[in-house]
Amino acid sequence: MIRLLNVYTISAFAALGGALFGFEIASMSVVLGTDQYKEFYGNPLGARQGGITSAMAAGSLVGALGSSFLGDMLSRKVTIQLGAVIWCIGATLQSASTGVGMLIVGRIVAGVCIGLTSALVPIYQSEIAPRKIRGRVVSLQHFAITCGILIQYFIQYGCSFLDSQAVFRVPWALQCVPAIILFTGLFWFPRSPRWLASKDRWDEALRVLAFLRTPNRDINDPLVLAEYKEIEEQIRIEREDESNSYRELFGKKMHKRVFLAMAIQVWSQLTGINLFLYFIVYILQSAGIAHTLLVSSIQYILLAVATIPSILWTDQWGRRLSMLVGALSMAFWLYLIGGLFAHFGEPNPVQNQAYTWVIMGQPAVSHCIQASSYLTAASFAMSWGPVSWMYPPEIVPLRIRAKAVALSTATNWAINFVLGFAIPPMLRRIRWRIFMIFGSFNVAAFIYVWMYAPETKQRTLEEMDEIFEHEKPLWQSFRGRRQMDRLDALANDIERGKSQHPEHLETREMNHRGR
Repeated sequence: MIRLLNVYTISAFAALGGALFGFEIASMSVVLGTDQYKEFYGNPLGARQGGITSAMAAGSLVGALGSSFLGDMLSRKVTIQLGAVIWCIGATLQSASTGVGMLIVGRIVAGVCIGLTSALVPIYQSEIAPRKIRGRVVSLQHFAITCGILIQYFIQYGCSFLDSQAVFRVPWALQCVPAIILFTGLFWFPRSPRWLASKDRWDEALRVLAFLRTPNRDINDPLVLAEYKEIEEQIRIEREDESNSYRELFGKKMHKRVFLAMAIQVWSQLTGINLFLYFIVYILQSAGIAHTLLVSSIQYILLAVATIPSILWTDQWGRRLSMLVGALSMAFWLYLIGGLFAHFGEPNPVQNQAYTWVIMGQPAVSHCIQASSYLTAASFAMSWGPVSWMYPPEIVPLRIRAKAVALSTATNWAINFVLGFAIPPMLRRIRWRIFMIFGSFNVAAFIYVWMYAPETKQRTLEEMDEIFEHEKPLWQSFRGRRQMDRLDALANDIERGKSQHPEHLETREMNHRGR
């Protein structure tokens, strides 16, 4: 009998925080091309539209930075609930906006929620997941993002046939629904066992581990006790070191990991995916594709579908291989799109358009650009999309996890803000060269991952010190198969009585409180 509440269902529900992210990404996708939006907000072009689009990323930067201390103080779960409340406020402001200023404020407020949830949902998922399916579980975050994009896009597409301001007001108001569901449902879900342990709530931590790992909530299960002992040992070492988590972020021992987490988020944005998520309508219109609102929906369907292989097999493929293949494939499609625009395009004869370079009378070329745009998005969904969220929480220890992931997520949103603001004027000024630039960024990302990103699949979160402190270059780390998984070995020792059973929980509580 399958239990209703398990790691998969809990992680999938928490991923509604990612769905909010997807809703906000798609919140401008259709309305950009509607007459009602252009008329009410004064047909924003270039930097003005860039400011509206990037406002969410500005708020997300603030939220991501705030997630570090809130996630440690209130717990991952409660902070996600706080984000859901903030989201409803932002969605209400957007829906009721009377001009560009109020719209930007609403997107900034909603962005604070996105910053909180985009940092903490992957942490929560990774901290409750068994090591062997951690990639699959955290991939649910990206799948939820793509589903949120898809749902919001079709809501907007349906509303685009209305002949009133409801074209944009109704979709923005409906964004409150998943936030209300997320806020309410999380009351029934457990806190992270690793967060509980960090607060010396050891009995709760063990019970949550048993609840997540065994069908009968057996706190004496050897694997449960082995994982519990690993968490205990990690926290003991941290306390003996008397580390200052803020100082340690950039200390000699951790700066490589923190920088790697930040770099992965930077490269995920520089792949060029925002060009297609936010501005696919502009690209297809400049390529001479008709019915762009309906045609764009195919991309969002592919985004969701292409994430499924990552959910199923990332724990077998590994994070490193996924990023390497994704970077090369995206580079190919971007170079192809740029080359086709350069060779067959010409200046746009129509003034006051969001794009100044068009392809006319070349249906084969237009459809090739359309297909390549879809394949670029699909390549991202199978690689950098999910991996960029699962990798940072994996590579840093518990004592600085929330802060390091907050910093890496804030880096993501800082780059997102810059790109959201810059892409509209870049499309108008440098035209097809923008695709060549992002293609080159993908080549650079491939080189960086090859040289500096180790493989982390199948490792417990407490084993990451082992990966980063061995003497081999990181790109050669653990290529061979280990003879025995460390956690399995510890579980075997517990089962055979070779390892000491955890001391009585009440005694442990008293010992920790007396420190």
